[in-house]
Amino acid sequence: MGPSKQQIRPPRSHKAAIARRGVARAWTGWIAALLVLGFAGAANAQGAVKSVHGDWQIRCDTPPGAKAEQCALIQSVVAEDRSNAGLTVIVLKTADQKSKLMRVVAPLGVLLPSGLGLKLDNVDVGRAGFVRCLPNGCVAEVVLDDKLLGQLRTAKTATFIIFETPEEGIGFPLSLNGLGEGYDKLP
Repeated sequence: MGPSKQQIRPPRSHKAAIARRGVARAWTGWIAALLVLGFAGAANAQGAVKSVHGDWQIRCDTPPGAKAEQCALIQSVVAEDRSNAGLTVIVLKTADQKSKLMRVVAPLGVLLPSGLGLKLDNVDVGRAGFVRCLPNGCVAEVVLDDKLLGQLRTAKTATFIIFETPEEGIGFPLSLNGLGEGYDKLP
């Protein structure tokens, strides 16, 4: 992820964005689980909520063909001024426990070459490229190294940025409340 200088347009109200998280979880929670855990059917796609840590949930399920249950730390938000613009952030450990990943599911229509931006406490952390688009959204993925995980644990605010044009981004404020605790509880 490298620095960027694009203009960021935050949602109109951070409080309204937080209030709409419940709605976002209803429709994007199953999308996130489907993308992360590889479920075959919509009936199993939500996964079971194992625990709640601040504004984050640990969801688990056993995908078809898997030997063990797989879990992810998930949070979803919707832009206050665009009910169709939602973002789901997924933190997980790979099945072999050798890697940690952060996947972000952005809405369709995002400008792919611009990638996904991230600011922590209003400091530009950089960008991640989109790895694929599915019917439900486009997925950006980064390996969650110890440095980035440490930054996420200590930051007060996180803003994920998607771009509709090369010059204009939409900022999604995301609560980091409970991220460290939730990550520590991931199996």
